[in-house]
This record gives sequence, C-alpha cells and structure tokens, in this order.
Amino acid sequence: MQYTAKYHSPLGEMLLAADAVGLTGLWFAGEKFFAAGLDPEHEEGNLPVFETAGKWLDLYFSGKEPDFMPPIHMIGSPFRLDVWKLLRQIPYGQTVTYGELAKTIARQRGLPRMSAQAIGGAVGHNEISIIVPCHRVVGADGSLTGYAGGLDKKERLLALEGVTMEKLFLPTKGAAFHES
Repeated sequence: MQYTAKYHSPLGEMLLAADAVGLTGLWFAGEKFFAAGLDPEHEEGNLPVFETAGKWLDLYFSGKEPDFMPPIHMIGSPFRLDVWKLLRQIPYGQTVTYGELAKTIARQRGLPRMSAQAIGGAVGHNEISIIVPCHRVVGADGSLTGYAGGLDKKERLLALEGVTMEKLFLPTKGAAFHES
C-alpha cells in the first residue's frame, strides 16, 4: 500500500508517495509523468518518512546540502535502478552529462558502449525528484535538457546548489527543449 502527502516548495507544490520501505515518489504538481508510479489504491497518510523527507527538502530549499537521506524505495527495471543509483552519486552542486553516465553504465555492464538516449529515458522516469538528483544531468553541450519538472525548475535547482551556470544554457528550440 502506498500513501501520499503534500509538500509546499518554493518552486510549487509537490506530491510525496511512500510505502512501508520508504519514499517511492516525489513529483512537482503537473510535471510530465506526474505520479506515474503511484498505486491507484493509495491513500493520504502521515508516515515518518514524509516528516524526514520534509526536513530534507526544507534544508535543501534553504540552500544547504542535507547531511542525511530519507529512506527511499526505488521501483523499476534493473537498468533504471542502475541509472538511478548513479544519480544518487552525483555530488551536490555538480553536474554530469548523459554521455558520462552512459560510459559508466557501459563499463559496469561490460559493454563497448551505451546510448546516451537510453540513459536519458531512465533519468527522465526517475520517480523521486530532487532527492535522487536527476536535475544534475545536462547535455554534452551544456544544455539544460530533459527535466520532467520543467526546465525552469531545473535551472533554479542548479542555481540553488551553486552550480556555475556560465557554461550551461536553456535551449530555445529543438529536441533538447522538450522535457523528458
């Protein structure tokens, strides 16, 4: 059984979801894939994980790097779980490219190469926004691409973390502009 709660962030309302293991979802209201992994039979609840996640988010949105992690329960294919594990290893205030993640996954799996687009698909379907920091993944050319919560939010999250934005940019048109 999954339970939900709401969190009011400076970037808009967010929906949290959790089960007995941990946090299973954290989405900005109205984002692409909003509540995609949420069990239709969920109900609102007041679980301890919501309080912990709320404290984590409060610290994060105050511009501080949280020094703890709420329990999380990522649910997905082995490939997606591997990609999401890499996302959790991206340090606060830093970015990596989809291509860098693809090279890491290829190396881990003993493959000659991995598609950056396949990585992008897994990153785009991350159910636990911010805490599993998919917003820290950028295009090879520095474009801020593919954030389901919206590219404006991705830019604000990176700025909040103190990421140097001089080499990063919001695309104005083309495939990179479409959020995944």
